[in-house]
Amino acid sequence: MEYVSAARLTEAVSAADQQGPGNLLRIVLIVMVVGCVLTAWFLLRGYRRKDD
Repeated sequence: MEYVSAARLTEAVSAADQQGPGNLLRIVLIVMVVGCVLTAWFLLRGYRRKDD
């Protein structure tokens, strides 16, 4: 295992701070929101009253 110096670790942390969360996190959040909406729609449509 290779030793990682404190300077390299500091550089890695500052580089990660500059990049932000990234596209993967955005995609995951969008998919989660869409999934919640579809799940709510699917569950709530069964509670409709049939006035026939």
